[in-house]
Amino acid sequence: MPKFRERSTQPEWQCIPHPFTGYTAEERLIIYNGVNEMGKRMKGEINEMGKVAIYPGSFDPLTYGHIDIVERALDIFDNVILAIAHDAEKKSLFTVEERIKMAESIFKDTPRVIVDSFKGLLVNYVEKTNARVLLRGLRATSDFEYEFHMASMNRSLSPYLDTLFMMTSKDYFFVSSRTIKEVARLGGTVEGLVPDLVARRLKEKFKLPVGKKRLIGWED
Repeated sequence: MPKFRERSTQPEWQCIPHPFTGYTAEERLIIYNGVNEMGKRMKGEINEMGKVAIYPGSFDPLTYGHIDIVERALDIFDNVILAIAHDAEKKSLFTVEERIKMAESIFKDTPRVIVDSFKGLLVNYVEKTNARVLLRGLRATSDFEYEFHMASMNRSLSPYLDTLFMMTSKDYFFVSSRTIKEVARLGGTVEGLVPDLVARRLKEKFKLPVGKKRLIGWED
């Protein structure tokens, strides 16, 4: 019968082999904890900001649908990073700088929301933040097919990265940035669908006539 090595009953940190054999038990414990923490940091298991989720998107512009997702996510996570994408393929109405400024103003009283921007691959940006969860809102089943493919690709690029899908509230499931821009461009009201700041910026972008502004409640 082959002899099996008996499992040590000592704590793992006391079994640290050479070159740490010359250290006291207390010193080995400090070394073990340091190495263990470093490994967790490399895996994204430790984050000084607590549990962090990244909510990426163009947010052109930010709507109450987006804000609803962020507010509900704060019940789950300690902090949410609103990551505004530099998307060269999309013709944006607002510049990245304008979108950042609006988002910072909207969330100025919510310190747990961090507004940032990124270029290139999302997974590369995530690695810099040490976060492990992406946050995505779903309005309909058509959204899920696209988001599922993106989540699968991100997971293949970064094995430690997960995606959390949140269903949009019933009051905003029909709201999208594209729809908001189209309605505003044609002079329709977007009251109750976007913050007042966004409504004013849309008014400025499309330069609606004074009479039309007054009719839809955009006259300052």
